[in-house]
Amino acid sequence: MPDNDKTKGRKGRLTLAGLAVGLVAGVLLWNGFSWALDYSNTTEFCVSCHSMNDTVYAELQDSKHWKNPSGVRVQCAQCHVPTSFLPKMKRKILAANDVYHEILGTIDTREKFEDRRRVLAERVWDYMRASDSRECRTCHSYDAMDVRNQTVSGRRKHPQAIKDGDTCVDCHRGVAHRLPRHDD
Repeated sequence: MPDNDKTKGRKGRLTLAGLAVGLVAGVLLWNGFSWALDYSNTTEFCVSCHSMNDTVYAELQDSKHWKNPSGVRVQCAQCHVPTSFLPKMKRKILAANDVYHEILGTIDTREKFEDRRRVLAERVWDYMRASDSRECRTCHSYDAMDVRNQTVSGRRKHPQAIKDGDTCVDCHRGVAHRLPRHDD
């Protein structure tokens, strides 16, 4: 085999090896990213990163979203993280602010958290209004509601909410977490 053919063969094998290494590295990176994304959606992760045990996590555990006749237990991400990729990434970026403030010490105690609860809650409510309560609607939909089996208030308000284009959080703030002090 002439030297030119040997060089071409060697370059071809190096290219093939480079592609194989790149493919394996890509798969490993994507799987690592996917694992981290999935893990950061667990309630276990949420309560380990935030000082939530004495505040919102305890409140969730005392709510109908945690204890109910059907035995369905809602996890943090089901209400706070979209399922579609791009909205999920946007929400993860916004949530990094909470991690930043936890590390900074702005909300790392119950007292500090309570002092900022209104600001934190309003951010979540604004986000939910902007998405038309998208995360609520992964489980709840007007179409699936049997209004006849709701309370008198629900029978009266849900049809009007549909008509007015209201979103879940307009009426159901505080369903899983205590409302901030002096809420209207």
